Amino acid sequence: MFNPKAIYYEKNIENYELGRILLEKYKDKPKIIIENHNNIEEMRKKSNSEFADMKRNLIIGIRKTHKFTENHKTSDFLVPYTSSGCTAMCMYCYLVCNYNKCAYLRLFVNREQMLEKIIKVAQKSERELTFEIGSNSDLILENMITGNLIWTIENFANTQKGFLTLPTKFDMVDSILDLNHKGKIIIRMSVNPSEIINKVEFGTSRLNGRIEAINKLADAGYKIGILIAPVILVENWQKLYSSLIKELSVKLSDKVKKQAFFEIIFMTYSYVHTKINEEAFPTAINLYNKEIMTGRGNGKYAYKINTRKEAEIFLREKMKKYFPNNKIEYIV
Repeated sequence: MFNPKAIYYEKNIENYELGRILLEKYKDKPKIIIENHNNIEEMRKKSNSEFADMKRNLIIGIRKTHKFTENHKTSDFLVPYTSSGCTAMCMYCYLVCNYNKCAYLRLFVNREQMLEKIIKVAQKSERELTFEIGSNSDLILENMITGNLIWTIENFANTQKGFLTLPTKFDMVDSILDLNHKGKIIIRMSVNPSEIINKVEFGTSRLNGRIEAINKLADAGYKIGILIAPVILVENWQKLYSSLIKELSVKLSDKVKKQAFFEIIFMTYSYVHTKINEEAFPTAINLYNKEIMTGRGNGKYAYKINTRKEAEIFLREKMKKYFPNNKIEYIV
């Protein structure tokens, strides 16, 4: 369970039920009132070496932006929802977008407003829509603090149209197993080889826990997706990802293997990651490899086309061998 060092909050959260609940929950923690959750000057001034300590703070505010972004992968829209950022410290995290601006966990208490918009858009559509509510945070993790995922499922399950989907790297799913979700929730578990998880995805659940959670969720009737993501081409990557796919084929239940779909996403990296990681995690491995990576604009790096293509062929062959009946939605 996340135990915050201090609470930074916008004064207006006191006007919302969830805001009052969280302030009471953390009544014994130091509190700092802020004007805007998106611009905390104190955080911006911290050095990169303080990155891990900064993530021990919890920021609570009101989400002002509610713009839906069209998506053409496993959802129709990416939706700003009840949290942004995370307490984990994955060394490649795309939320580490502007040094010390948006990587720490921010909770938004106006959940009724956000869910109401999703429901309205779903009801007006002539076809069934799927809304990605976890693109900015991990809602399984957040649920341990706010109970928001339980609240969301309970309040969305009885609506007439639409589906919600979210990815996670956490195994704390027991609190949602008995909910009457009516098949309207798609949970996608992100997996990586244990060596990658241990060395790169700090503060997340271990691989065995994630696999067990997938099996539990399938038994509870949830629709299941599995993300092999991000694929990181370390020196022994062929052995690691071959072993991962084989391990999944052995440990996933028959129920999962009958219905799960896959997504495969290669890692992108950035100059920002490089600077933060070398100071915040000086003994960790270096994910930037200039021999196989190339610039992609705005300080971002991706694997070179030929390198990535060879890796994609390798992964498709392994998936065909161990999961011949499961669809790969996309590889990017």
